[in-house]
Amino acid sequence: MARVFITGSADGLGRLAAQTLLDDGHEVVVQARNRDRLTAVSDLVDHGATAIVGDLSDLEQTRSIARDVNRLGRMDAVIHNAGVYTGPQVMPVNIVAPYLLTALIDRPQRLIYLSSGAHNGGRPSLDSIDWSGRTAGSYSDSKLFITTLAVTVARIWPDVRSNAVDPGWVPTKMGGAGAPDDLRLGHLTQEWLATSDDADACTSGGYWYHQRRIEPHSAVHDRRFQERLLDELARFTGTRLVSAGSRH
Repeated sequence: MARVFITGSADGLGRLAAQTLLDDGHEVVVQARNRDRLTAVSDLVDHGATAIVGDLSDLEQTRSIARDVNRLGRMDAVIHNAGVYTGPQVMPVNIVAPYLLTALIDRPQRLIYLSSGAHNGGRPSLDSIDWSGRTAGSYSDSKLFITTLAVTVARIWPDVRSNAVDPGWVPTKMGGAGAPDDLRLGHLTQEWLATSDDADACTSGGYWYHQRRIEPHSAVHDRRFQERLLDELARFTGTRLVSAGSRH
């Protein structure tokens, strides 16, 4: 059975994935934004999950989350599920935190990053991006960046299976009650990529929608854009991804 850490596990797709993986016998580590939100995962903890507390919009709290995860021992998979749609937390939560956790958590066998079909509307430009979120930021841009990060990690860490997932427009708090996609399919692909031994689930560098690998925005595979994204995130966080030859 796998040991899986899931960010943004208090509600929505992250919580559903945590519940399903627990039901399947996996060891699950969940994350809540603050101690008040722990009540939202208390039933998951009662069912065997371990809970970590920290706000992903805050750099130092994100570093603390990584330390807490590492104290538990190496994860088999990390699902970077947490995300926000509007407001000043878009860039910090949707791309900065996943980058920093990727750099700081002891490298797992599998990494899954939650993207969106909206990434196709993102701008492949890093000029004047406010990573701190003080001037907010575009959701579509953030999802283009996270998809690019997933594919970049697959390239620079060939020993890790790194993939991005479009869960579809599903009826969660973010998606709204009228969202047309299947809620179960919205979290199935993340669970499958995190734990399955199916040949397709053991590949890397993909962009997936409902267990089908599809083609992302062309900028995702642009090596220069990838390198600049890593450079900008390293500059802002003060933390650089280690090379393929190093393990941490």
